[in-house]
Amino acid sequence: MSHERWRFRLTGVVQGVGFRPFVYQLARNHSLAGWVRNDSQGVVLEVEGDEPALRIFKSDLVLKSPPLAVIESVAVETIPNQVRFVSLDGPQFDILESNHTMEIATSIPADVATCNDCLVELFDPTNRRFRYPFINCTNCGPRFTIIERLPYDRSSTTMRAFAMCSSCAAEYRDPLSRRFHAQPIACDRCGPKIWWLEGNEHSMDAFGRAGPTKGENAVAACVDCIRKGKIAAVRGIGGFHLACDASNQLAVALLRQRKGRVDKPFAIMVRDLEMAQEVVEGSLFDWQLLQSKERPIVLLRKKADTRLSALLAPGNDFLGVMLAYSPVHHLLLSSYGQPLVMTSGNVSDEPIVNDSIEAKERLKLLVDGFLLHDRPIHAVCDDSVVRSIGHSLLPIRRARGYAPMPIRLLTEGEDVLAVGGEMKATFCFAKGSHAYVSQHIGDMGNVETLESLNRNIHLLETLLQARPTCIACDSHPGYLSAQWARKLATDSGIAIVEIQHHHAHLASLAAEHQLAVEEPIFGFVFDGTGYGTDQTIWGGEALVSQATRLERMSHLQPFLLPGGDAAIRHPYRVALSLLDMAGLPWSTRLPCVQACNVAEQKMLKRQLERRINCVSTTSMGRLFDAVASLIGLRHSVSYEAQAAMELETLAASEINHHVDPCNQSLEVPRSVLDTKMDSFDFPVTYLVTQIVDGMQQGVSMGFLAAQFHLAVVDWMRTVACRIRETRGITRVGLSGGVFQNALLTQLATKALSQERFNVLTHRLVPCNDGGLALGQAWLARLRQRN
Repeated sequence: MSHERWRFRLTGVVQGVGFRPFVYQLARNHSLAGWVRNDSQGVVLEVEGDEPALRIFKSDLVLKSPPLAVIESVAVETIPNQVRFVSLDGPQFDILESNHTMEIATSIPADVATCNDCLVELFDPTNRRFRYPFINCTNCGPRFTIIERLPYDRSSTTMRAFAMCSSCAAEYRDPLSRRFHAQPIACDRCGPKIWWLEGNEHSMDAFGRAGPTKGENAVAACVDCIRKGKIAAVRGIGGFHLACDASNQLAVALLRQRKGRVDKPFAIMVRDLEMAQEVVEGSLFDWQLLQSKERPIVLLRKKADTRLSALLAPGNDFLGVMLAYSPVHHLLLSSYGQPLVMTSGNVSDEPIVNDSIEAKERLKLLVDGFLLHDRPIHAVCDDSVVRSIGHSLLPIRRARGYAPMPIRLLTEGEDVLAVGGEMKATFCFAKGSHAYVSQHIGDMGNVETLESLNRNIHLLETLLQARPTCIACDSHPGYLSAQWARKLATDSGIAIVEIQHHHAHLASLAAEHQLAVEEPIFGFVFDGTGYGTDQTIWGGEALVSQATRLERMSHLQPFLLPGGDAAIRHPYRVALSLLDMAGLPWSTRLPCVQACNVAEQKMLKRQLERRINCVSTTSMGRLFDAVASLIGLRHSVSYEAQAAMELETLAASEINHHVDPCNQSLEVPRSVLDTKMDSFDFPVTYLVTQIVDGMQQGVSMGFLAAQFHLAVVDWMRTVACRIRETRGITRVGLSGGVFQNALLTQLATKALSQERFNVLTHRLVPCNDGGLALGQAWLARLRQRN
């Protein structure tokens, strides 16, 4: 039997996930000698022993890897003529210190929800970490939010400020402990502390610590504040939440008033799955999402008979729900016993608040008290938001738990920085064979968010040791993100690459699904606003993309937005514009006309006749808004996509009453509205005429909402079939924010699949502008190569 030594190199998510102690125990189980260590590429190890044992070890290394590990590659080589690892006690296996000398290429671990083992200890009175708000182990706890540099060692995190006590140090050094090299390891003797600060208290030291209410009493004080109908600021893993009782109508109304958030839904946090199932409906897949290690906010249908406040999500059948994911949250929810509102801790339109002193200043008018701690947060990270479509995940906001986990690209290339768009901004570094898409940054409407973008780009650039050869941005001349990118490119002396908005959307799908560069993809890109190659506003596009080439095959019939942004806030303006374009009178019997006073009607008439301050668009997002107003559903909005979301809810109720689009045995019904496909473009005015005819005949709002969705799908199906006839393309992508509409995405996917198309949707990055940066980086690399 031969005796050999093998060297393994593993890449992927293999640091901060308990991989080294797993290797240590595996080697001991197979009586192998050697060593393992982290380095900047991932994990490297050498093992020595009998050849059959080595082969079993190699198989188990992948098949039995830790639950948080994601292995992307395993390289194995035989090392000849080496001195054997020997020990008087048998095979010796060591865990060595990390090697910091190589260029960074390893993945950055994301933050992970508290594991079940730690939860048991948290509520075990005999455990030394009983009710300790920062309990964690190798399998859970903060990662990305505390990392300052790689490799991921305690000295490279914000936990280096806390010297381990002898008990924690012993666990940290014990390869057989669940806390072996758990970098955030701590206990009440040596770790971070928690305390409560009343809103009217001003005493605070440099770390934000103040007042006598600490530890267990701090949690009790926060619970008492919420129980009195007040609002608390809670500092968590990646920033602050604003918390109140989700069943208290007055408290939720107060939070809306203070935050200036009129109708936009609030997310809630629940103690466990049982509590979630009391307030929302879901599938087995939804419950799995809720309980996943990422613990995202999951959009789920509200139950009708709950005690939750109706103000949580006005006019919306869906509610964002997340399970408690940090020890602090578990302590709060176990004590309170009822769902809590947990919304982002920020003033509306500003970045989420990070440290305690900043919170005392920026949140002082919003809350009645602060639950604070002194573990520094290096990377601010909001909660992720997802929804399910059938048995598939649709990301809405990619942040905590997912970011900045890399997306593997099909090919390697030079380092590229892409800064995304203006709304739902993220950025992306393409490095080697991976794309690192950042956490959600926010909307680029103010200096604070732009500063947050700049700060987070510098942070991730430092972690990755990225050296961009070019910067990619949106081609819109007015975007703050694009202006910032152009200045940075000029100051850095590197190239700027401008990418058309909808091309980036489609390219993000190509990158996510690892399509070969030469493979063409046909796609529908539906959103609210995107700067087109003809300098008009696009948004309802049928495109063919192949590498860096883009062809616009079809689109919505262009229409006018009178007043620009005012039309976005008031969909009745767009509805009136569509009536005018269709040659239909502004009858006072129509709801959209009733919503507009006579003086404004006269002004709009003049604007449309003379085309003054009118923007031409093909936006599907604006069309959805206009139809919502046309049928009398909603005429003004207080947040993005409010009208479209309510239109989806109404249509889904109607369609689900008759047919389940997820049922594989059923055909997607055809719309009774004629899309008049003698024209290749979507006939907006013709469809508007039919909707108005239906309203005059007394057809219900729900039926018209459903038929509009089906008409859009009919057009998509017909256009796709024609493209296949002329170009032979059988792959269809769906991208853009409108495809956050689960009903539309389900219907379109089903209809196109029935026509034998391979339908691609987003699973790793959002279909909205949060996925733009990935597409920009992918295209910028191709342009650099050419």
